[in-house]
Amino acid sequence: MPPIYIVHIVAGTLGLLSGYLALYSVKGLSLHRKSGMVFVYTMLTMAIAGTTIAATRNVAPQVNIPAGLLTSYLVITSLMTVRPLPWWSRFLPTPLMLLAFIVGCTNLVFGIRTLAGSQMRWAGIPLLLFATVGILGALGDFKLLRSAPLRGAPRIVRHLWRMSFALFIAALSFFIGQAKVIPQPIRIMPVLVLPVLAVLVTMLYWLWRIRFRRSLQGLTITGGGVLTKL
Repeated sequence: MPPIYIVHIVAGTLGLLSGYLALYSVKGLSLHRKSGMVFVYTMLTMAIAGTTIAATRNVAPQVNIPAGLLTSYLVITSLMTVRPLPWWSRFLPTPLMLLAFIVGCTNLVFGIRTLAGSQMRWAGIPLLLFATVGILGALGDFKLLRSAPLRGAPRIVRHLWRMSFALFIAALSFFIGQAKVIPQPIRIMPVLVLPVLAVLVTMLYWLWRIRFRRSLQGLTITGGGVLTKL
């Protein structure tokens, strides 16, 4: 097996484990912060390796390349929302916004064409999903660049949905996209869908709790990722 496949598999496995741990651990505590940082590093490694494999070995590039680019974008912008990065990171928001917008618009076009085609129509669904996330993410970046830095609930919401959606893409890619590698006795489609849906349900719950119910109103995430009173 080529080394890049090993890197992709190991990083993806660690990314899924640390992602679920961060999602379901107590927010702001040490376990959440440490597992979240492991998730960031492993997801970026997995996404870069996966994008390289798709581009150089022609492994479903129409789906895997945008998935890798979008995952990297979501993880980086989510981290930048709650954690101070090196000085050079100040130049990243605009290029990342443009990347998300280009990926979103490109996937929108290809997604519509794929759904209208006669073969591999299924690929149009993730492409349209990536298009929606990319365009919405870019619009959020544009709004942020024109406004004051986020504080309180909006800051947490931006961090939450981007990290969660990156985990959703990874879970979707493994449990559904790579179902053939899962042992036959447990390769039951309704069962494989559950961990993917769990990410979306948990994300929606926290968005409702923070944004609408306002149960975390008066809280923010410090530079170290700890929830504290404003």
